[in-house]
Amino acid sequence: MDLLNNRSSVSEFVLVGLSTSQETQILFFAIFFLVYVAIIVGNLLIVISVIVDNHLHSPMYFFLANLSFFDLCLSSAATPKVISDFLRKHKTISWWGCMTQMFFMHFFGGGEMSLLIAMAVDRYVAICKPLHYKTIMSHRVLTGFLLLSWVIGLIHTTSQMVFTVGLPFCGPNVLDSFFCDLPLVIKLACTETYILELLVIVNSGGLWSFISFILLLISYTVILVTIRHQSSGGLSKALSTLSAHITVVTLFFGPCIFIYAWPFSSFSVDKFLSVFYSVITPLLNPIIYTLRNQEMKAAMNRLRTQHVRSRKTF
Repeated sequence: MDLLNNRSSVSEFVLVGLSTSQETQILFFAIFFLVYVAIIVGNLLIVISVIVDNHLHSPMYFFLANLSFFDLCLSSAATPKVISDFLRKHKTISWWGCMTQMFFMHFFGGGEMSLLIAMAVDRYVAICKPLHYKTIMSHRVLTGFLLLSWVIGLIHTTSQMVFTVGLPFCGPNVLDSFFCDLPLVIKLACTETYILELLVIVNSGGLWSFISFILLLISYTVILVTIRHQSSGGLSKALSTLSAHITVVTLFFGPCIFIYAWPFSSFSVDKFLSVFYSVITPLLNPIIYTLRNQEMKAAMNRLRTQHVRSRKTF
């Protein structure tokens, strides 16, 4: 800590936020608060439904429950602070608070990225190798995929934050954002950060996200080609599942690529895409999977029925 204080005179960062109008900020407070509550409720419902409903004890729903958990954590890394800042005239975040926020956002973001790839593998095996599905996607394999997602998330964030924490900040401390965004924070360092900027571009969005996104699209294309020869009933169910996965993958990787592929240009980071990535996507994922999945809707109805019965009992 003393070493960091000697190298940096900045103890906090000032967040510009989404608007300077008090009326607009109150409106944003209401919107973000309601959206965050919906994120908590929607993703928790999926997690609880998968845990308590025996009909959902399959690899696909195992991954879906963990995806909802990652979405919940990813949104919680920054959204509560964003919501509270709408009620403050001066929006600041401590140096350590900023570093912690970025660490967990990239940790859960990197983990979710890996989990989406695992979900694509699961769908490929289920549709292209149905006779060997239970053998290939064993409990051991599922646990391995999940642990790998956590490890990749940790490597993803540590490989960037270990260098960011050591940067000296001795000048401007104003971030044109509503949360601590890694590319913007790096730009405030009073030292040469060209190598670190390249690392962020490769690791966070530009290269790694783009390659993962292309590989996922290729895998889903292979699956779509494979299911053309299935019966109409099986084809319809497969298409419904795949369309939900493809939509979620696009919503996750799209904003991420745009935010981090060109983060150090003369243009500021698009705040709309930042909102979309950190708030809207975690909200849409449970909606997409619930509305497009009859088994999940049935499980939630059973969960609601059990809750009503338990209340009548007491």
